[in-house]
Amino acid sequence: MKKRLLISIVCLAVLATVAYAVRASVKKGLSTRETPSLPEAIAARKFRRWAIPAGATNLKNPVPATPEMLRHGLEHWADHCAACHGNDGSGKTTIGLNLYPKAPDMRGQDTQSLSDGELYYIIRNGVRMTGMPAWGKSEDGEHDHETWMLVLFIRHLPQLTTEELQTMTKLNPKSPSEMEEERQEEEFLSGIESANHRASH
Repeated sequence: MKKRLLISIVCLAVLATVAYAVRASVKKGLSTRETPSLPEAIAARKFRRWAIPAGATNLKNPVPATPEMLRHGLEHWADHCAACHGNDGSGKTTIGLNLYPKAPDMRGQDTQSLSDGELYYIIRNGVRMTGMPAWGKSEDGEHDHETWMLVLFIRHLPQLTTEELQTMTKLNPKSPSEMEEERQEEEFLSGIESANHRASH
């Protein structure tokens, strides 16, 4: 009897949230610029938890928490994740701020309270109806070391140093225009060095 009551309450809560979201969409449109309402945010967090299998939740990170593994995670994050989540994990990037829902602050309690297995599962499988795609290569989580290194790095985000952020900036992917600008700067600087070299002889 208690189980049926609980299921009924959950179903009513889901219907109420959907009705609220539909009503808000009709009133405000389907813009991704809007911030999800509190009921939507709470429901999304609950659904995310329920959608992760218990077996995945209990997975332990097989990657040792060494400086070398953390460095690999940092490099992978800077190259693959920072465009949406920011080098610092704040989500305050052009893409992250324009998603619906917005990219979360990975340093915050909502993310940091997840188990290693939950973080791994989210990275590997993505989250439906958000901007989070599925990543990861291996069918067997224990051998997907790149994803586990990211989990290790996510745990480190609240303690990032200024030096680490500077390193990450150098590792971020560059647009064609940024690459061209760097090439021109290098040509300019090498021209100055050549001129200085000729002048000293």
